[in-house]
Amino acid sequence: MKQEEIKNQILKIFANNPFDAFNHKQISSRIGANSKAERQAVIRAMQELAKEKALIEDDHKGKYKINPKSIDDLLPKSYVVGTIDMKQGGKAYVIPHEEGREDIQISPNNTHHALHGDTVRVLMFPQRKLHKPEGQVVEILKRAKSRFVGVLQKQERFAFMVSDSRTMNVDIFIHVDDLGGAENGEKVLVEMTDWPERMNNPVGKVVKRLGRPGDNNVEMQSILAEYDFPLDFPSDVESEAKKIKKPTKKEISGRRDFRDVLTFTIDPADAKDFDDALSFRELENGHVEVGVHIADVSHYVKPGSAIDREAYERGTSVYLVDRTIPMLPEKLCNEVCSLRQDEEKLCFSVVMEMDAKGKVLSSWMGKTVINSNRRMAYEEAQEIIESGQGVDAVGEAVLKLHAIATQLRAARYKSGAINFETQEVKFQLDENAKPIGVYIKESKEANWLIEEFMLLANKTVAEFIGKPSGKTGKTSSTRTFVYRVHDEPNPEKLNTFVEFVAKLGFSMKTSSRKALAESYNRLFENIAGRGEEHMVDTIAIRTMSKAYYSTENIGHYGLAFPYYTHFTSPIRRYPDLMVHRLLEYYLGVKGSERTNEKTPNREIYEDYCKHCSIMEKKAADAERTSVKYKQAEFLADKLGQVFPALISGVSKWGIYAEIEGNKCEGMIPIGSLKDDYYMLDEDNYQVIGRRHGKCYKLGYPVHIRVKRVDMLKKQIDFELVDEEELNRPQHPAPTKGKATKKGTPSSKSKSRSRRKSAQ
Repeated sequence: MKQEEIKNQILKIFANNPFDAFNHKQISSRIGANSKAERQAVIRAMQELAKEKALIEDDHKGKYKINPKSIDDLLPKSYVVGTIDMKQGGKAYVIPHEEGREDIQISPNNTHHALHGDTVRVLMFPQRKLHKPEGQVVEILKRAKSRFVGVLQKQERFAFMVSDSRTMNVDIFIHVDDLGGAENGEKVLVEMTDWPERMNNPVGKVVKRLGRPGDNNVEMQSILAEYDFPLDFPSDVESEAKKIKKPTKKEISGRRDFRDVLTFTIDPADAKDFDDALSFRELENGHVEVGVHIADVSHYVKPGSAIDREAYERGTSVYLVDRTIPMLPEKLCNEVCSLRQDEEKLCFSVVMEMDAKGKVLSSWMGKTVINSNRRMAYEEAQEIIESGQGVDAVGEAVLKLHAIATQLRAARYKSGAINFETQEVKFQLDENAKPIGVYIKESKEANWLIEEFMLLANKTVAEFIGKPSGKTGKTSSTRTFVYRVHDEPNPEKLNTFVEFVAKLGFSMKTSSRKALAESYNRLFENIAGRGEEHMVDTIAIRTMSKAYYSTENIGHYGLAFPYYTHFTSPIRRYPDLMVHRLLEYYLGVKGSERTNEKTPNREIYEDYCKHCSIMEKKAADAERTSVKYKQAEFLADKLGQVFPALISGVSKWGIYAEIEGNKCEGMIPIGSLKDDYYMLDEDNYQVIGRRHGKCYKLGYPVHIRVKRVDMLKKQIDFELVDEEELNRPQHPAPTKGKATKKGTPSSKSKSRSRRKSAQ
């Protein structure tokens, strides 16, 4: 063979054995190089490949391994890049970045030190018939995170951090010199510093002591740290914020003046940051003028400033059960930018002339100054709407705006919008933030009023940038802009959903986008109040794609808007701040620092969009985790109590159930169902008993007993309570005394049953 052929043969051997090291004798044997001259050629080839960085020398001199960075050039069809999704027990799936590829199964011994969320390269195994794709991780291209939260287990000369996360399947080893003063049993934030090839555990150091598990403040800080949200603002950001002052007469001049126009805010009763206000006045021609006024954050936060950099990194405010972690320092979000009552505030506004039916006849966008006449809570506005009486000018304006909002809402659904209404869990907390009650927040007409006008403002801004205009009909799509987009449902998921609801007696039309939307809305209306309601809502949402930010406009499927963006919340969302800056640029606002800027770079803004979409998901995950923790805390002192519940999910591990009224979810381990051997029927969202055919499906009403609560893992275990037990007369619990040997499991067997339940 020629030298190049020898090199290619060698590379194939290394590429197919990415973790193994070989010397020249082993390689010579594999490619059949038997003579002295042939073996010399192999030695030269391996040395050349090492110089070319295709091979790297192993710890043992004379042995080489494949350089993972060269794999793509060697066998590109055998390797896939994707994001790893770790499951409990160490098993994982890799979600390929290439569209259309199926998820790849990774066994626990083939994850190669990868952790949840990492971007990895996978070597594909030859696929067997009727089996899902399988492979092994050969390289970690990018770590999703390097900091982890958990409880410290300290020994004499070393310690381990046991992570809070269900997706973190390994403990982090910490040398005694890297504990930072942390004590055994404390919650800590640990930085992973290394993971040597031959070690089962990564190595790290304590970077922050959080405190004792169970303390509310410690647990909330732990959740933030777990999702990489900072616990406070850097000193340079706080210093910059302190220098920001109230608007001067010079800053106000040149803005459209709405200080004498009736203006008010409607927000939750406990809100502190008011980033949107409505103004209302009746015009002489019989129409009305509605102004949507948004805090002009871009006036104060300049690109590249310390505040701007920090806001971009955070991407969004985070709303945990008992606190808000703002995107901007308090000086801005609660003071200077907040549209508080009886204070002059700078705004970026969308002002619309509308008729009584909600049709927008003309619109104007630009910089304004306002002075809010009233700060209203949703409850106050709702009372006005329900009574139908406005005792003053603000109340009358609320009623008239409500009438228009009702028309807007009806027109939106008629155009093909889908009425997804998710339930929000809220807690009643005592002075120590301990949950003493759980309830579902109800969205009413006052919420819809604000929602409709915010949607209209967002839509109007997006149409101004992207919609074809003028007699020529030329499009503005060449303009770089940030859109909020929502793709069509995945066809496979949609077909599965349509088949499933058909079994419940509901038909859905999928012939057109509008027909499908009407079918969804009719389904939600017909299912309301029935046992299957939660089941259908849950599965319907799963059929939908996720909304995200992008410079490529594909429209918003769920809202049925061809053009849509986020303009109305720049205090708490960085994409809205980007939209303000871009809109200011395209409007050519006089005196703007951005009017002389070069055309905004689409690629840069697309990267910004991806980052903001990631941070939005992280914030949502952190918020859900805080809810799960409080639900676990709420049930921690209710062990043994029985509640009515609905089955909310099924898996091969068990049945998930949500307690009616408070939505606390727990798992009924499949092994605890003693009356039969139950099997999972994935297609019909149920488990079925093999012998008797009894089934438990999504939405099925059951009674459960709270069996176990693990506060560290935020996990709740239930057990089913059958009808016979429910109807059985209740007897007082036996007094404490010496237990009989029969029926009292040993502490060892108790421990084993707990571990089995936790799995």
